[in-house]
Amino acid sequence: MLAKPRPLDHIADVDDGVAAKAAGLDALYGHLKPLEIIERSARELFHDEIAAVSSFGADSAVLLHMIAEIDRTLPVIFLDTGKHFEETLGYRDALVADFGLTNIQVIKPEEAALARIDPAGNLHQSNTDACCDVRKVEPLARGVAPFRAWFTGRKRFQASTRAALPVFEAVGARIRINPLAHWTTSDQADYMRAHALRENPLVAYGYLSIGCFPCTQPVQPGEDARSGRWAGHAKTECGIHLSGLEVSLTDASL
Repeated sequence: MLAKPRPLDHIADVDDGVAAKAAGLDALYGHLKPLEIIERSARELFHDEIAAVSSFGADSAVLLHMIAEIDRTLPVIFLDTGKHFEETLGYRDALVADFGLTNIQVIKPEEAALARIDPAGNLHQSNTDACCDVRKVEPLARGVAPFRAWFTGRKRFQASTRAALPVFEAVGARIRINPLAHWTTSDQADYMRAHALRENPLVAYGYLSIGCFPCTQPVQPGEDARSGRWAGHAKTECGIHLSGLEVSLTDASL
């Protein structure tokens, strides 16, 4: 059992803003081990008001295994974009069974929005940002809206755009928590081996970061793990980790 945390009141006294609270949490708890961060966040800081977001991709097993160690009933949000690899959907079901997770919340794009914006299902060929907005950003905003905070499996080593990733960060009025932010590829591999975790079958074919099948390809030797996403485009993030999500979360329709 972890030591009793310091109250959050002293953080709010400095600044009522969520950004200040996130910075305060990061200073207090960002140095802890990932399992301790998850336990403290789930049981104390955001009890019954926190979820996890998982793509069930190349690196997802570690975070999900840790969550299962703390609370198998914690909500896990999965975005079913309608464009996933079949291997991803199979991997999702396998990990859920492996870890005994009992609260998987599958969020899908709105059918009316798809009919209006992407009726032929090929929007990704002409506008990857718009495709991600309708299939990922807006659905995730709906998925996390009931919660005060959520976990992700993002890490600094995954891409240069994540090099300064904090453990606790503000997204509008909510807190996003990245318990594995400081981990290295060796940390990831060691944990997978130590706990004999199932690997996404696409990893064996060079897919080191796995999104929708039309916009994901194997990573070439020497490239960072996310280089296979939207190859040939300047795009490096789908948008669920960028400011567009904050805009969606403050939309009056939510």
